[in-house]
Amino acid sequence: MRAIWKGAVSFGLVSVPVKLYSATESHDVSFRQVHAKDGGRIKYQRVCSIDGEEVAYADIAKGYETEHGEMVILTDEDMAQLPVTSSREIAVEKFVPTDQIDPMLFEKSYYLEPEKTGAKPYALLRQALLDADRMAVVTVALRQRTSVAVLRVRDDVIVLQTMMWPDEVRQPDFTIETGEIKDAEVKMAQMLVETLAGDFDASDYDDDYAEAVETLVKAKVEGGEVKKTETAAKSSGEVVDLLAALQRSVEAAKTARGEDAPAEKPAKSGAAAKKSAASKTAKKTTAKKAATRKVAKKKAS
Repeated sequence: MRAIWKGAVSFGLVSVPVKLYSATESHDVSFRQVHAKDGGRIKYQRVCSIDGEEVAYADIAKGYETEHGEMVILTDEDMAQLPVTSSREIAVEKFVPTDQIDPMLFEKSYYLEPEKTGAKPYALLRQALLDADRMAVVTVALRQRTSVAVLRVRDDVIVLQTMMWPDEVRQPDFTIETGEIKDAEVKMAQMLVETLAGDFDASDYDDDYAEAVETLVKAKVEGGEVKKTETAAKSSGEVVDLLAALQRSVEAAKTARGEDAPAEKPAKSGAAAKKSAASKTAKKTTAKKAATRKVAKKKAS
């Protein structure tokens, strides 16, 4: 793993220098949008919704849409005025019971590794969290923006989990009408829970969808059901004849200007080329001999 951030956990007068690693990675199956006919990738253009013209990346700005549908354009100068946090401190605000934090607030997880000089205070913080059965609520600046997060222990490693802001969690806007629930129904539900009770082990579950996709794709490849796109051809080692490509480009340019393209002469094989060269040499030799004889006759006369 590669560290994505370096800083220090601070609580009280104690500072623990640490490195931050992303603790999770997505193995979700992704597909590309392609032309069903030939397998070519679908490309998208940045088009303005008002004039319909394609917009260059350099001409794209940040816009904030108001609740009334109005668009406010923010320039680079405007963005520079916003508060930017570049602190390298993970500041502990308080230690709270683990059951007080709704798991719905959790966002992304990171592993914290101590620097060599911070190994002992790291171990002390880890043990204190375990003994107290609490999480540390912290503030941390990631990607130039302050976030609220928690520190908790997982497999002897302190994990930092960023949290969503309270207004980012939606509240359900519906009600559930259950009607009367009978005691016998409650007991039956409890019996079902007891029947299916057990301990959680993540390794008991497999991503059947990803495995099925991999098997399906493998079968199609082995069956020859693939499209040879231009990109695939080049990546498979296709060598482009630069001279031939330039020649075709010149001919195309001349055709576009209305000039006649020169007739393409068939290439001669090696043997044919040698034979042609020998024939030319023989003709030159014969011509020289004829000229010599002509000169000799003139002298004799």
